[in-house]
Amino acid sequence: MQRKTFRNLQCPIARSLERVGEWWSILILRDAFYGTKRFDEFQRSLDIAPNMLTRRLNGLVEEGLLEKRQYSERPPRYEYVLTECGRDFRPVLLALLAWGNRNFAPEGRSVQIEDRETGKIVEPLLVDAESREPLQMGKRHVVRPGPAADERTRERLSSAASHMSVTGKTPATSA
Repeated sequence: MQRKTFRNLQCPIARSLERVGEWWSILILRDAFYGTKRFDEFQRSLDIAPNMLTRRLNGLVEEGLLEKRQYSERPPRYEYVLTECGRDFRPVLLALLAWGNRNFAPEGRSVQIEDRETGKIVEPLLVDAESREPLQMGKRHVVRPGPAADERTRERLSSAASHMSVTGKTPATSA
């Protein structure tokens, strides 16, 4: 059975999932942020089958999130380093970390973000890059179609916006 592709969808979330939507890929990127670079290090950290790891690493290289660099000629050995595109994924990982700690860690946090200077535990927050103000989705901020949006995207976002204006809640919180 052929897997459906999201490459041609206009939704940036769908297009992003096309690149990293498989859990092994996200865990490989997590480990790359922790400094893992070599095949055997990824395999040891993730306890993943070599053929699966090869496919995922090759996919992340093809998508431009990792770069494969040779570090030894005899025998030929390679390491995988984050590209700029890959480094741009860090806020997504931090958001997943915070979300997982809030919702799926009944035993408590196993990983947390700490301020090096104060030692205080911090929580990530999504802010507007220009004003540095926190995003307040549904209250102050809303998702709207962009200039390249097709009719399907415009309809989906129009439906969401009208739902929010009637209920005052985002679709996810109005159930």
